[in-house]
Amino acid sequence: MTEHHPNSADGGGPGAHLPPARRLPGHIEAALAGAGGATDSAGQPWAGRSLAGDDAKIHNFEDDDGTADAGYLTAVSALVAGDGDEAAVVASLATARVFVPVVAQLAEEAEGAHGVHADKQADMALVTLKAPDGRLAMPVFTSAAALAAWHPEARPVAVYAARAALSAVSEGAELLVVDPGSEVTFVVRRPGVWALAQQRQWVPAYVDAELAAVLRAGADGKPAVRGFEVLPGGGVATTTASGRRVDGGGAGPELRVVLYLEDGLDAAAVQALVAGLQAEWSRNVLFGERVDSIEVKLRRVAQ
Repeated sequence: MTEHHPNSADGGGPGAHLPPARRLPGHIEAALAGAGGATDSAGQPWAGRSLAGDDAKIHNFEDDDGTADAGYLTAVSALVAGDGDEAAVVASLATARVFVPVVAQLAEEAEGAHGVHADKQADMALVTLKAPDGRLAMPVFTSAAALAAWHPEARPVAVYAARAALSAVSEGAELLVVDPGSEVTFVVRRPGVWALAQQRQWVPAYVDAELAAVLRAGADGKPAVRGFEVLPGGGVATTTASGRRVDGGGAGPELRVVLYLEDGLDAAAVQALVAGLQAEWSRNVLFGERVDSIEVKLRRVAQ
């Protein structure tokens, strides 16, 4: 008998992010304090800039033709072909220039002739998205052409992806969505965003040996658990715009834990067991930093 029990450590359904409130890692808090929040690649804040005149010229990379980073294109091509993985894609972003879209936002309104209100000043605002699970996401684009195709009125601001990730954290966004609307849209989940912001290597949760040890330690303390397995979650894969499956770049859940339970447990015992495990895991700092979302599946082991 096989029983599937999708769950998350915050008690939500499949794909819910874990846990609902997390303290930012110290490196990110320090970086945000030093950078002054959401800033461009030169450390200047987005807010308060005008879209008029020379202030609109905020491209900080000289001799940049606006095309996608070659390393990123290579990593994505390998992923689509089945020869690469999503860790390599995120690694390529660590040194890549991306474009963050900003749009005009009315900052001050003036009364014109005959009482008609007119725009007096327009500031620039970062564009953010709402993910299907309700979380905030920040779109970034590998090329100016991709951004223009997605939002013709948005202006491209060139930044390193690590700076974009730091800005995403400052804005409260847990996801970076790379090239939305393109043939390949790649989602960097929260642990990957944090890794980019800290400029350290990201290891997917489903191949993280340290994380697996934490999960296994919790399961080993439960006599009813006869076996344990860590696998990629159902949300790791995504599809291209043309419908091709890609084993990476999905929005989550990215981690699947399979528990092999002794047969004979009733529903209440199973629920208590899983809830206890999730509570124990979620209290672990490493789990909180490295797991974006989890699904737990149960399988019965015959006596």
